[in-house]
Parts: sequence; C-alpha cells; structure tokens
Amino acid sequence: MTTPALRALRDSVPGRRITLLTSAGGAAITGMVPELDETVTYDAPWVKATGERADSRADLAMVERLRGGRFDAAVIFTVYSQNPLPAAMLCYLADIPLRLAHCHENPYRLLTTWVPDPEPAGLVRHEVRRQLDLVAAAGASTRNERLSLRVPPHAMSDVRGRLFAEGIDPHGRFVVIHPGASAPSRRYPPESFAAAARQLAAIARCPIVFTGSDGERELVEGIRREMGAASVSLAGRLSLQGMAALLALAPVLVSNNTGPVHMAAALGTPVVDLYGLTNPQHAPWQVPSRVLFHDVPCRYCYKSVCPQQHHGCLRGVSPDDVARAAMELLDRDWERDPAGDGQELPRLVVPEVLLPPPTTPLSGGQA
Repeated sequence: MTTPALRALRDSVPGRRITLLTSAGGAAITGMVPELDETVTYDAPWVKATGERADSRADLAMVERLRGGRFDAAVIFTVYSQNPLPAAMLCYLADIPLRLAHCHENPYRLLTTWVPDPEPAGLVRHEVRRQLDLVAAAGASTRNERLSLRVPPHAMSDVRGRLFAEGIDPHGRFVVIHPGASAPSRRYPPESFAAAARQLAAIARCPIVFTGSDGERELVEGIRREMGAASVSLAGRLSLQGMAALLALAPVLVSNNTGPVHMAAALGTPVVDLYGLTNPQHAPWQVPSRVLFHDVPCRYCYKSVCPQQHHGCLRGVSPDDVARAAMELLDRDWERDPAGDGQELPRLVVPEVLLPPPTTPLSGGQA
C-alpha cells in the first residue's frame, strides 16, 4: 500500500533512486516492486517481530551502512499507531540531511520536515492516501495512484504449469479463495467459507482454487471436506511470487482482508473482501471489488483478537452474499493489468465502496 507514494517520489525527480529499508519479512516482496532500486534489510529493535539480542552492534552497524550510502533524504512511512522517532534517530545518526515523517509529538531536530499526524483524532484515511499525503508535504506526487506489483515471468510460467496439472485452464474461468489471515478478528468462519464455496462451485460451474500458507493447510482441507464439492488446494505450495502469479491470472479472489487482497488490487484482480471492521483504512484500493461486512457497535477496535469473542463483524455476512458478490465480479468484463507492472489503466471501472461511519470522519478512502 506504500507503492503509490514510492512512485510519487520517483516521478517527482527524474533519475531519483530509491532504497527501501525494511525488515526481512518486508524484503520478501521488494523484488516485485518496480519503484525500488535497492533493498536494505534491517530487523529493528522497535519492530514487534524482532527477537531479543545481546547488544546494539547490529544497530550501530546499520548507522554506518546508511552513512556510507550518502543518502540525500529519508522518508519514514508509518501507520498512525507507530512512532517514527526511533527510525528518525537512526537516520539522524547516519547524517541523512532531510528526514520526513508523520509524528504526533514534536520531533525537534530528529525530523527536518514534520507533518503533524491528524490520525485518528482528526480524521481517518485509507493507508494509501496517508502515505501519498506524507510525500506530498515534500512536493512529491504522481498521476497514477494505483498499487503496483510485477510478477516475474518464471513465476507466471510455474503457476500456469501447476494449474494445467490440476486440470485448470490458467486463462479460463476459476475462483481463488484465501480463507486465512494472521489476525483472528479478520477471519470469516471456516464453515461459512465452505458454504460459500459450495454455492460458487454449483452456480459458477468453474474450478475453485484454495490458497494459504503452509500453516493453513489444515484450515483449507477442513473447508474443502465440508464444502463437499470438487476443488484444488495450493496451500503451502506457492512462493510469494507464485501467489502473485496466481492472483494475476485469477478472474476473481474471495478473501479475508489480508495481504493477498492488496496483491490482487495491485494486479487489477477483482476482489470479494470479507472485511472485519477492526479498522477502516485497508479496503481494496482502486480495483473492482465488493467489500462485505456486518456493522457492529464495537467497530474499529484495532484489535487482532476480538475483545467480545463474537467475531460479529463477519459472522453476520451470509455465504449467499459471498457467492452473489463473487458472481457479480466474475460475470463482468473488467479491464485488467496481468503484467502487474503498475501501468495506468484509464478505463478501469472502480465501484464506490462505503464502510459504515467511524467515530471520526473517514477521509480519502477508495475501493
């Protein structure tokens, strides 16, 4: 969701080079982001997934690595709940002269361009709009605000072969279903996925392809058993590049609101997004979509685990609605970007999706 802002930085100054400093997890996808020239991997101590370490040698080494890069500027991308100041301190110590970030508190000299953070007290924006607004404060903009992702040819060839081996025409009609998500509060119930998939298989009369991580194989197999109809599982069998290739070929994706939704949006693949209302910032961006949710009084709790233990945001969405939404997208002739190279598609039709009003005004959200 940061790729449009990266493109804005590149488009605004001819010849500008962009290096992304990111975690090992984030680095897994950077080879498919055409806006980047280089990636530097750093598991920062202020990132939740970073484990304990004995001393600060790795952090001091990163200061020297950045100083040696002689960078002209640093842009620090955060969500509203993240503090940019540790990263700003890293860049300050590395003598990067210009440092830009959203920040709630006064950063004093750690940032040379401080954008006071209006979220969530003043407004709530889509994550893409938040990052575009940040770089706009430094004069960077782009006409093409779509997400971007480039699928390597070898990954596309491999996935076509896998589909052929399963008896599926990779250029034909099929539906991809991704039932997993890292946060329990964003997961549609497995039995509801099974019912929706059963209906889709009967109505669409096309193959159903399930995806997921290796750890989600059991989840997928349970759904397939309860579904009671023919399907194919690629759970645990695809690399990240392979997942992108499958989504680039898929006529439609049905998924919880998780990573593959945004990959599909970057590739122009229509999405049925089962949207747990934990936050309003991450709806599909500028892609044909149907966002399904059930409004609840406790919406926008920003919790990974439902505090009420009822998962009401999604249990109220019927399998009938899921199947109907998928058929609506499957039966339309959408303009597509199968190469995933971030090229603008001026004829792309994007339906407006409105989520229920948050407690603070929603601004800049798109579907």
